[in-house]
Amino acid sequence: MLDIRHLKTLVALRETGSLVEAAQRVHLTQSALSHQLKDLEGRLGGDLFVRKSRPLRFTAAGQRLLTLADQVLGQVEEAERDLQQLLHGEAGRLYMAIECHSCFNWLMPTVEVYRNHWPAVELDFSGGFTFEPLPALTQGDIDLVITADPRPLRGVDYVPLFSYEMQFALARDHALLNRPHLRPEDLRDQTLITYPVERNRLDVFTQFLEPAGCEPAAVRTSELTLMMVQLVASGRGITALPNWVLAEYADQELIAVRSAGAEGVWPTLYAAVRSAEREAPFIRDFLSLARDHCLKHLQGVQRVG
Repeated sequence: MLDIRHLKTLVALRETGSLVEAAQRVHLTQSALSHQLKDLEGRLGGDLFVRKSRPLRFTAAGQRLLTLADQVLGQVEEAERDLQQLLHGEAGRLYMAIECHSCFNWLMPTVEVYRNHWPAVELDFSGGFTFEPLPALTQGDIDLVITADPRPLRGVDYVPLFSYEMQFALARDHALLNRPHLRPEDLRDQTLITYPVERNRLDVFTQFLEPAGCEPAAVRTSELTLMMVQLVASGRGITALPNWVLAEYADQELIAVRSAGAEGVWPTLYAAVRSAEREAPFIRDFLSLARDHCLKHLQGVQRVG
């Protein structure tokens, strides 16, 4: 009566909250997905979710199937991973570099899980604010780059991990808090605190300030995210960071946050890998683990595609 596709459909519906987006997730038309759900409900003899509810609400029966889906789909993924190791070998090399300087707080838990799955894969990190990882990727010195700045390079694929909102952090008594969101011109008399990287690698410039022809009054840099937040909290300036980074500090009431414009700015974070190695089982599994971990644990991020 039940099969894997039903469980995947229900999980997609829970994660997206929309029949349209769930259909896209499982590669069906909306009509085909609706038919699949109605057929399943007909065989079970009851509704699995409340139609036209906002946000989408599942019935008790639907919740029970979602619990089953979380258990079964996890076991299926683990079995598929084990089969890949048996069929294609467990050894390999995965040297990584990170252009997203606030990504370590989710990357390290992913790496710890990954080590248990692929103990024979050699892991290492390269980095630093002056290190250029994408050229190193093309030359074979590293194998994967976490970046929000994809550049067209021969032989390199960019695999989307998730999208996030770039938000501004302000002191809790900042004058701009009377605005529902910030405009580019609001930064003309502000000190902008950034990481010490070129401005063409910072979303706040490329996707917010430069298109509007605006410049901040001054730019101050810091290598540490926590220091950037502390500078903001003490009224030394404002900074733009991913929403999932700022959520922790906002919950602690250290800072306040505002969106960049009425619609917000939503970059995408990618994993860059060499095209020839994208389907290597140990690389594909790392990408899957990283994406799933982030979507489950990072506040405010969204699935891409």
